[in-house]
Formats: sequence, structure tokens, C-alpha cells
Amino acid sequence: MSKAVFPKAKLAIALAAALTSVSAQTLAQEQGASDANNADIERIQVEGYRGSLIKAKDIKRESVGSQDTILAEDIADFPDLNLAESLQRIPGITITREAGEGRQISLRGLNADFTQVQLNGMEALGTSSSPMDSRGGVNSSRSFDFNIFASELFNQIDVKKSYSANMDEGGIGGTVNLRTAKPFDYDGFKGAVNLQAGKNSLADDTSPRFAGLLSNTWGDFGALVSFAYSNRDTVEQGYNTYRWRPLDANGSDISALTPEQQAKVNSGELRFSRGSRYTQFNSDQTRLGTTLALQYRPSDSFNVGFDGLYGKLDNDRGEFHLQSRGASLTALGCTGPDYNGGARAKCSKLTDIEYNANNEVIYSKWQDTSLHTESRDQYAETDIYQAVLTMDWQLSDAFGVDLKLGTMASDFNSGSAKVYLESFADMEIDYRKDKFYATNRFYNDYDPTNIDEFRFHEIDLSETEVENSFDIAELNTSFIIGQYGTLNSGVSYKKYSHENNNVNQNNLLQDEWQSGELSDIIDPDLTYTNTSHERQSWLSVDVDGVLRQFNVDRNLSQPQRPNKVEEETFAAYLQYDFEIPLGNTYLRGNAGARYYDTEIASSGVVNGENYVTLDSAYDGILPAVNLAWDVAEKVVLRASAGKNVTRPTLASLSVSGTVNTDPLAGSSGLSIGAGNPALEPFESTNYEVSAEYYFDQVGYASVSYFRKNIDNFISNKVVETPYGETGYPLEWIEGEVDEQGNAQTPETLYSFSQPQNLEDSDFSGWEFALQRDFDFLPAPFNNFGTVVNYTIADGDSLHNILVDGEMVPVYRPFLGLSDKTANATLYFETENWGARVSASYRSDYLQGVEVASNDQDESGFHGTTYWDFSAFVNLSENLKLTFEGVNLSNEREEQYSDSDDRLYNTTVSGRTYYVGVNYSF
Repeated sequence: MSKAVFPKAKLAIALAAALTSVSAQTLAQEQGASDANNADIERIQVEGYRGSLIKAKDIKRESVGSQDTILAEDIADFPDLNLAESLQRIPGITITREAGEGRQISLRGLNADFTQVQLNGMEALGTSSSPMDSRGGVNSSRSFDFNIFASELFNQIDVKKSYSANMDEGGIGGTVNLRTAKPFDYDGFKGAVNLQAGKNSLADDTSPRFAGLLSNTWGDFGALVSFAYSNRDTVEQGYNTYRWRPLDANGSDISALTPEQQAKVNSGELRFSRGSRYTQFNSDQTRLGTTLALQYRPSDSFNVGFDGLYGKLDNDRGEFHLQSRGASLTALGCTGPDYNGGARAKCSKLTDIEYNANNEVIYSKWQDTSLHTESRDQYAETDIYQAVLTMDWQLSDAFGVDLKLGTMASDFNSGSAKVYLESFADMEIDYRKDKFYATNRFYNDYDPTNIDEFRFHEIDLSETEVENSFDIAELNTSFIIGQYGTLNSGVSYKKYSHENNNVNQNNLLQDEWQSGELSDIIDPDLTYTNTSHERQSWLSVDVDGVLRQFNVDRNLSQPQRPNKVEEETFAAYLQYDFEIPLGNTYLRGNAGARYYDTEIASSGVVNGENYVTLDSAYDGILPAVNLAWDVAEKVVLRASAGKNVTRPTLASLSVSGTVNTDPLAGSSGLSIGAGNPALEPFESTNYEVSAEYYFDQVGYASVSYFRKNIDNFISNKVVETPYGETGYPLEWIEGEVDEQGNAQTPETLYSFSQPQNLEDSDFSGWEFALQRDFDFLPAPFNNFGTVVNYTIADGDSLHNILVDGEMVPVYRPFLGLSDKTANATLYFETENWGARVSASYRSDYLQGVEVASNDQDESGFHGTTYWDFSAFVNLSENLKLTFEGVNLSNEREEQYSDSDDRLYNTTVSGRTYYVGVNYSF
């Protein structure tokens, strides 16, 4: 499918050339006009945090559409240690966290898949992972993982919430552009060094951070390099389950229970927690980043720039659990062998039980229940490369052209090895005091740190590779028409490629250990007592040592033909920008439309051996209008309307799956389960109005209403589809018969379970923001100031779930939507010192909806409030001491299972403190 350029792209380039020619002919008539989009921003000589707020406020005021900006005056001057945590201070933005650190963002209630992220103006995708399956594991979506980059590499973040035709399509929620520093951002020579040392309250080691910047200009030429390095030890610990499942006794002895309790257990109505485990996740995280910026600017009208960026995130993780692992991973059932290596199974005995009105077992007491320790060694590595070449040429006062050529690649690799030890314990599982943090108690002298209680059980291995790449070519022109407007046009070509490989080998050596072919007795030299958890200590093993002992190679052979998605998109736009005087006021705005055409080729393995490629395509036109009316010296009214799209997730586009051509095989008959490369993108019609009041140099107050009507919402659905319309090879059904014994044809109906474009969804909300210095107070209180915002949002999406064998449509809140979010910062700043404290709140939100599950109908997270603190002291004009405190309240992250609100996962990540010194010259 890959082509050098779409035929339509050639036509568009010719169109752009024609527009350039026409614009050149109008130059003589259009001298003296100015581009409203490039109005000079007010220059205010205020430094530090207050200075960055003032300049960001000016950028917001001068923009036409809805936009918020974060600026860093100097290296390491972002208000927070992490980019995602800085972004959460912007109205409408919330974040997810990994090991206590921001990972992904949601914008105005739409999850991270709906936010387009750009690096230096070029679309980007960065992949990392979570060690927890409950948090999604490896990122397989289009969402950007912000924890890959050090915040010190960037000096400006723009969040554009409204869409205009000259922007890349793809971000229904909005577009976030990360900008690295350029040499002409500074006046001549500039150097800075930042050193910090950190400590997490749950980790043992000190975490260093280092950043440096060197920039200079020599007449028309400038060069800048920056570097950031950090090493961070993180710990997350808590209690979790594999969700809850309704089960009967499953062979367990329940004779000690009352007849009423026995009847209740045997009914299969009671839900037992699965796993029921103490858990700890350790990580030695290394983050490295560097940028190179070159500029040639012989005049204000001509500029050529090159931006190179490299980022690396390495996580060496240790994961440790003490868990029940009987029937369906509960404490029920029978398992074996016994301690002597025989084949006789042990069956647990349930001696006491309590359950609530929802039939959830909140207390249980057991004898001889299967108990495992899990020790996991995992590495996860992400590398990102980017190179962008730009040229801006203002040929005259009225005509300009700019060109962008860029390439970017993101590579993710991870490998995991787990070793399980098995034991049989007498224990209690108690949720009565805290339904989201159970207590496991052991009795009859059972000791989970005693090596004599354990035997080897199994080894699990896995490896994952994910590669993403972008290539872009973009040409834009602008020329003035009349006294008040500018006509902008452009064409672009973008190619995106995604590949992923995953391979697993589970239950290694389990049969050999259970049969006695290999000794399951544990070498004491390969064990240690894990004492880090706040509630319990248990036996853990040296994973690599065990692999060496049994000659297990953890390097697995990856499939030669990976799952792959390729997209090629051509786009062209035309937009008119204007600024019109209306009496003593000004109306600024833009109106235009963007055309896009995307072709997709999705390849993957079906039925474990057949490699299939399916093609699809879609196109559309996206009109957009943005207005900003300066109705008074301090008041701006805004209104926006337009369409935008978000492309389906990579997992949804995957062709991989299973095709069952035998009507007698399995319970589903003729069926197909796979992704859907033919999905249409989410389409949204967006509306927004806002009113903003700007104080004299010290802040603003605003209120905004937004609404998004989203078409083609995607959810899983089972559809009866003729085989010939599925795109799979016809030879797969040759010689096969249907349920009636007739030969299958392309018209034979299959139950096709895959993501589908379903009904429309509506989404709306309000944003309130206040940024204000307290300059009206007497000294020293006039040095105080605040930044506050509050967002409420509401929206539902359609899902199809299986109920009694039938697919039933249900509406659930948008995934990732917190209906209430708020951020507040109180700061005090003088010329020599300053401090600020910040709080960030988000209410409960939904993570996923299950199509068919006995365990749960949904999962999500409870609300959280995170508190952070920072302070600085200027020892001299160039030397500054800093202090940072992150997650001061050691907030508990609670993930729930099912709409009945049962425990899924609870962790704390500890408080983190940094002290540092910053020197600029």
C-alpha cells in the first residue's frame, strides 16, 4: 500500500503553488497590512513564577481560539517536576499517574486518546507501560505518555482547546504542543545548570536530577543544546484483587459452616475476591533527554531552524505479591501437589464466613488454602527520536511561506520473568474494617517468610516490542487580502506506522516440578525476606538466579511478522484570518476548512498462523470558525464552532483475531473475533463560548461553556455479517459447511465480534478560572497570589454488553471523565524568595466497560486530591536554591471493580522531596 505521495497530494501541491502565484500578484496592492495572528505580546519585565504567569496570560489574551499556555523562564523553572503534573494546573486537564508520577492527560473529560500531542509542531506518540495489568499494562492506544520526558527540556506548552483549519486534525479533546528552547529565545549567550537530590518516603535510595543548557548566537546564526538526566527510585505498595467472582465451594470443605452458610456458598451466589494479595511494585527509573536547536536568521523575515530531540526512559522493576491462588485465583478449591512432591491434591477448608447485602464475602477463615508468592523481574525501555526542519520566509510585508519536514520514531521494549512459589496456609481475609485495603492474618504458626513452607510452582516469561514512526511534509502560505485580513493555505502529507510484537511462555517447569522430574525444593541462597511492605513480610526469590539454576533463557523469539498498522494522510486547508475594527472595539477571528484523506493497511496474525492484510480508507471536510471580540479594554468574548476527528485506537484497528469456520467447534458456532480496520474515525461538532476579564498585568477571570456532539462512537458489538464482507480470504471456507450442513459461501453469516461505529454521543461542560495577584492588599500580603480553576463536565457513550446471551445497549459515562475537577495554587513571591502550595482534585472516573464478564460490568478509579509544594531562595543574581515536595498527603489511589464498587487495586506511592541548586550565567 505504501506510496511516495498520494495522487491527491500532487494536486494539492499544485494548488498551493497556484495560490502562491496569485498571492505574489497581489503583493503591490497589500503593502502595510499586518497579520493579526502575530500581534506582539506585551513585554513585562517580571521574573520567576509570577512573570511566567503574566506572559502566559498575554498569550491567552492575544489568541483567537481558546488556549492556555505554560511558560518556563529558565531551565527547570516549570511549576512542577513532571510535564503532566504541570499540565494538570490548566483548566479542564486531569492526569493519570504511574508510581506517583503523572503519565497521561485527559482534556475536558475526554480521555488521553482524544488529545493530540505535538513536539515542536509535529504529531508525536510516546509509548511506555505500567507494571499493573489493571492500569492497562503497555500503552496500545494513541495516547501520549508524558512521563517519558524530563520537564527541563521544554520552555513552553500550548494547550489549544478549540480547533482551526490550519491545525492538524486528530484531537477532538484538544491539541497539546510541547516546545523545546531555541537559541534566539535568549539575548546572546545563555547557560544554566540545575542540580537536585530527591528522596521518596517509601524508597531507600537518593534520587539525583541534573539538567543543563548552553545557548549562544553569533550574528545571524544560533545554536542551543540542553541535557536532562534523572534517576528515581519509586515504590508503590498496597492491596489488590483480580476482581471478584461468584463461585460455589469448588471442592473446598465447608462442613464447619452453619447450614444456612453452606447453602449460601453452594448456591454460587457469593462473590469471592480473587488474588486477595498484598502487593509491592519497585522501580529504578532512569530518564535521559537531550535537544539540539540550530537557527539561521539573517533578518526578521527569514528563518531556518533545525530541532533535534532524543528521549529515553528506562524502568528496572521488581514486583512482589503474596496471594491466594486456588480455584479461579480465590482461596477456594483444590490444588497440588502436597509438600512431599506427590500427586495428591490439597483442598482448602472454609471454617468461617461473612458476606454483605451484595453477596460479597467480606470475611473468610481458611485452612490449607493455596498461597503463592510472586517475584517478578521486568525491564521496560522507551527511546524517542525526532528531527524537524522548518523554514519561515516573509517575502514581503504581505506574503509569506513556511515549510516543515520532520521525522520521529518511538521504540518500546519490555521483558518480564516471574517465579511463583506455592504454599498452603491457614489464614483470614478480612475486608470489614476497610473495604479497599483488606487485612490478611495467618494463624496456627504459619509463617510466610519460612522457606520450609514453600516449593517451586512455575515460571512465566513475556516480551513486548512496540514501534511507532511519523514522517511529515508540510507547506503553508499566507497573503494579505484587503485591509483587515490574511488568506492562509497549506498542504501536508503524513505517514504513520505502528508495529507491535508480544510473546509469552507460561507455566514453565510446572509439570517437571510437580512430577518430581526436577526438584521443587528451593535453594536458600536464592531467597530473601521481603520486608518493605507496610503490612506484611514474605519470602521472595532472586529471579535471575532461579532462571540460571534451571537453565531458562528469558530471551524469547519474537514473531517475524508483527501486528502492524500503517496510515497515510493527505490534508489541505484554506483559512481566512481577520481583525476588524467595530467602533472602539475589535473583532478578531478565523474561518476555514480542512480536507483530509486517510488510507489504512492493517496486518496481523489470525488463528495463530495466517498473516492477513486488510485495507480501508476514509476522508472528510472539517469547517471551523473562531471569533474573539475585544469588547472593552479588559474584556474578551470568544466563540468557536467547528468539526474535528479522532482516529480509532490502534488496538481497535488491529486485524489480529480468530476465525472459527467449524460450526460444531466451541460454543459460538461460525464466528469471528478481531479488530476492525474499516472503522470510521470519531467525528465531533464542537461549540464553545467564553467571557474573559483581564486585570492590569496581574491575572484574569474567565468562564467557558463547551459542547461536543460526537458521531461514530466506537464500542464492541456482535454483528451477523456475510463472510464475503469480512475481508478474510475466501479459501478459508473452502470445503467447510454451515450449521445446516450446506457448503459455505461468501453469503454465509458469521457472528462477527469487533469494534463498531455506533450511535452518537453528546458531551458538555463549564470551566471557571481565576488568576490574580493580591496587589490590592497591604505589604507584605501584596506578594501573595492565586491560580484557581474548576471544571464540571457531563457526557455518556453507548456500549453493548452481553446479558443472558443477548447484546443489550447501555449508556455509561465517557471513559476517563471526572465530572468535577479543580486545581488551586497559592503563591508568595518576592524578588529574593518565594513559595507556593498546590492542590489538584478529580472526582471518580470510569476506566472500562466490560462486554461480557462474570467478574464486573465496569471498572474505574475513585477521586483523588494531590498536594504539592515548592519554594526558592535567590542567593545571588545567578544562584538559586530550590525545594520541592510532591504528593505531600501520600494520596491513596483506589481502583474499583464493578458498579457495586468492589476493591480492584489500592496503592500508595509515598511522599517525594527534592532539594536543589540552580545556577545561570
